[in-house]
Amino acid sequence: MKLLLDANISWRLVAKLTPHFEDCFHVDHIALTIPANDKDIWDYALINNLIIITNDDGFLNLAGTKGFPTKVVLLRTSNQSNNYLLELLLKHRNEIDALFNSREFGFLEIF
Repeated sequence: MKLLLDANISWRLVAKLTPHFEDCFHVDHIALTIPANDKDIWDYALINNLIIITNDDGFLNLAGTKGFPTKVVLLRTSNQSNNYLLELLLKHRNEIDALFNSREFGFLEIF
């Protein structure tokens, strides 16, 4: 499974997550304008089969208009350190994997 970190998640997590996930990218380091808008991030993730990792509720609204199958992990943690987010994502790796492989679900909320 491949991850796409939203702008509200530190790009420094990419190197820390890559050994644990198939691949990991940050929106500021791919072929999108900076700052990238949510619709462009959504479309990029769909085309490239990426799971969006974010703490932006805007993706919930976008799902209502754009629909499935783009997958999103919504972090409900407020502002936390990179190490905290790393541990949180690793703790929920099996759930993220299940989301990636699901044909029924497109969102995972992590608290």
